[in-house]
Amino acid sequence: MKQVASLRYDVIFKKAFSVPEIFTAFVHDFLNIELEIDTVEKDKVYDPPIGNVAAKFDLYAEDKKNRVIVDVQHVRFPDHYHRFLHYHCAALLDQIVHSKDYRPGLKVFTLVVLTSGDRHKEDISIIDFDPKNRKGKPLREIDHKVIFICPKYLEDDTPKEYREWMEAIEDSLDEQIDESKYTHPEIQHVFKLIEKDKVTPEERAKMFDEYSMEAVKKEKILKIKADAKEDGKKEGIKEGEQKAREESARNLCSLGILTEEQIAQTTGLTLERVKSLQAQF
Repeated sequence: MKQVASLRYDVIFKKAFSVPEIFTAFVHDFLNIELEIDTVEKDKVYDPPIGNVAAKFDLYAEDKKNRVIVDVQHVRFPDHYHRFLHYHCAALLDQIVHSKDYRPGLKVFTLVVLTSGDRHKEDISIIDFDPKNRKGKPLREIDHKVIFICPKYLEDDTPKEYREWMEAIEDSLDEQIDESKYTHPEIQHVFKLIEKDKVTPEERAKMFDEYSMEAVKKEKILKIKADAKEDGKKEGIKEGEQKAREESARNLCSLGILTEEQIAQTTGLTLERVKSLQAQF
């Protein structure tokens, strides 16, 4: 078993997938696109920003010969479906500034790798921009796509070309890998890059920072739930329990780390009540 740094860490994921050979192999297997690139940019931003909220792309590559932009993201947020759709659209809008009409010069694809999973528990989910007729037949006018990849939820029928990448990412999360299971040369390259012995002091410090932030979030959630339970006990009446649940929901809304559905499940409130409390922020 090889000892590795987990790909759930932002710094480790970027270390591996910013290598052009690895990035292009990953893109090829998920999009069937042959990219020709020399570099992969980390933390790409548009200057000036597109719109009133700046987008930052974890890993970004532009193939001008084949007219393609591919962005790979991997950090999970409570609003990740909307967030990465916004980023994707920013890449489209940036091109329109320099175009003669509304057809962007480059196709845009966004791959989102959710290493911590997702509440829908789907292996692959796709936002497909191509218009369809009433019978669902695509018109083949628009190629742009956003693909959400959840390695945790591999299915028996997950396409073979996706499977080895997803298994490798999930396998890394416990920081040890059985290399013999993998035949893809670029995946073997990933394993070499993320070996524990090759993690630099600077990378390790960033890993510690990420781990600490996650621990703080979990600690806050546990404390809010415990406080709400204690408040409900002190009140000793149904009204007190409702009040405690709503206070717990307000605190969770203010943290901005859970979806409205997750807050409803955590607190026992209805989704409608959570939405009304969320509107106060």
